[in-house]
Amino acid sequence: MRTATLGPEQRAEALAKMAERELDLLVVGGGVVGAGTVLDAATRGLSTGIVEARDWASGTSSRSSKLIHGGLRYLEMLDFALVREALKERGLLIQRIAPHLVKPVPFLYPLQHKGWERLYAGAGVALYDTLGMASGRSRGLPHHRHLSRRHALQAAPCLRRDALVGALQYYDAQMDDARYVATLVRTAASYGAHTANRARVVGFLREGERVVGARIQDLEMGGEFEVRARQVVNATGVWMDDTQGLIAERGQFHVRASKGIHLVVPKDRINSSTGLILRTEKSVLFVIPWGRHWIVGTTDTDWDLDKAHPAASSADIDYLLEHVNRVLSVPLTRDDVEGVYAGLRPLLAGESDATSKLSREHTVAHPVPGLVAVAGGKYTTYRVMAKDAVDEAVRGLDYRVADCCTEEVPLVGAEGYHALWNTRARLAVRAGLHVARVEHLLNRYGALTEELLELVEKDPALGEPLPAADDYLKAEIVYACTHEGARHLDDVLTRRTRISMETFDRGTRSARECAELMARVLDWDKDQIEREVEHYHKRVEAERESQRQPDDQTADAARLGAPDIVPL
Repeated sequence: MRTATLGPEQRAEALAKMAERELDLLVVGGGVVGAGTVLDAATRGLSTGIVEARDWASGTSSRSSKLIHGGLRYLEMLDFALVREALKERGLLIQRIAPHLVKPVPFLYPLQHKGWERLYAGAGVALYDTLGMASGRSRGLPHHRHLSRRHALQAAPCLRRDALVGALQYYDAQMDDARYVATLVRTAASYGAHTANRARVVGFLREGERVVGARIQDLEMGGEFEVRARQVVNATGVWMDDTQGLIAERGQFHVRASKGIHLVVPKDRINSSTGLILRTEKSVLFVIPWGRHWIVGTTDTDWDLDKAHPAASSADIDYLLEHVNRVLSVPLTRDDVEGVYAGLRPLLAGESDATSKLSREHTVAHPVPGLVAVAGGKYTTYRVMAKDAVDEAVRGLDYRVADCCTEEVPLVGAEGYHALWNTRARLAVRAGLHVARVEHLLNRYGALTEELLELVEKDPALGEPLPAADDYLKAEIVYACTHEGARHLDDVLTRRTRISMETFDRGTRSARECAELMARVLDWDKDQIEREVEHYHKRVEAERESQRQPDDQTADAARLGAPDIVPL
């Protein structure tokens, strides 16, 4: 299989081909579900395309807790089927589909009551491990263990001694959510799918009652064109109702947005060798290891304001700090917070209270002939959602289509990853880089690391780290444009890298140098470089201002003070 690239030329070619010939399947929405759907369809032999109005994973799929997990708290709700399904997917992702991107991560659950709580929580974690083994995919993750208070404090010295009487430790997995989606899209393109970001659906094509395609607006180059398809899949997440409105039909379900925010703090602010999971009065709170940082989250509140840029308010930040500080011996303050990000969960909402229990399940519907809608679910089970969406679309085709095979399809970069990891010292010597740099690349690109090292070989200056964000090499900025579909500075600083949330300056000190590196590939002149840098600075300032506001309404108004670089 040829590994596809997602550079400017490939985007233009993909749009031209989609307009040229009728597709079997057109997917609308470039989050994890849409990307998974186009990969599923392409690997069944269907001619497929996917369009995304903004950047890949620019919505919910880049703003999650970055966890691949079964959902331990769903066991308390007795939702065994959902947990079993998610644990099976977790095992597949770690072992076969994306071992270079999905990694085990330990969590410590502090016990606050002697006796009954250890029995109760221990039984739940034991069942969690058992369901993982029952899926046949638990290898690679250690089993849970019981810890005394002394041993728990050795693993997590950050905890107040009076905050626990003991602990349980168990394992889940994590990934870079935005990177995962970009890799899914690139894998689909490698199997023949046509992929284009910054391409917005402005209407659906109809023949009588039937949907037969979509009208697309190219937000980069301008102009509109038609893409005809035998089936269209609406995978637009929290925009589901808006997209459904383009056909002026009442949907069979509705999607409600729930806001979750996360804080990012430096690694040295929390002295622990393990992540933490804490109970709150409403749900759970995670403290998640993230390279040289910790991610603290999340919240769960209704959101009915701007969906493109959900804003974190001062009250949201205070809520997280207050709850995590209840167990920390050295409390976190606002000054410790490097980054803040907010995302929206697409929760299913039915016509009555009885159907609202579907919130973390997913559903697939055929609201009108030719159009399939898929919504709900959780990141971990994206592959199952994609399979169900394509299965439903295939029922509308008049010929037999192969069954789903994505269980057996590794993402680009997975094949050869383990062998390259074992030879990373030699790779480092050959490239003239420290072995830690090569490890960083392998855990972000897998076997595709060799493509980045080729860039460094051609231009050794690209092997240098970015001065203001030295976790990343300059080569990664160029590669984001040549191979991963980045079109704007925001795409690179926010999603291809995570500089916008991992530095106290939120990426502003790296903005100009990154823009100049991108200009080489995207053929920007000086004026465009200035526009990109200015827009990014305004975006960061608007986000900071929103985080000083007391509530959602004022935070939303402040965030909207910075318009998109590409107006929708």
